[in-house]
Amino acid sequence: QLQASGGGLMQAGGSLRLSCAASGRTFSSYVMGWFRQAPGKEREFVAAINWSGGSTYYADSVKGRFTISRDSAKNMLYLQMNSLKPEDTAVYYCAARRTTTFTLVAGAYDYWGQGTQVTVSS
Repeated sequence: QLQASGGGLMQAGGSLRLSCAASGRTFSSYVMGWFRQAPGKEREFVAAINWSGGSTYYADSVKGRFTISRDSAKNMLYLQMNSLKPEDTAVYYCAARRTTTFTLVAGAYDYWGQGTQVTVSS
């Protein structure tokens, strides 16, 4: 029901835009977020956005570099990633939460995409 795309190989300082297509249901009233998981590490929160797009929340490590947005009419979620760093290398997952409450906890999200690999070289 969620499918992430847009990952790839990028040099440090570059930009990528991830997309997440939702299908099978309307996610317009859900909180949606992006998480990432690097090899050997736990899945970590990256960013989240409320149903209207009027409220966003970012991990400190990406604040000022990444921008989360959504197009509820198209059932799409985006993550614009600028000034990429090697430490941003990870598999990125989109997720949806069946409430209006923000949370950084991965286990609190109800739906997950399959992930897209982002690799940033130095």
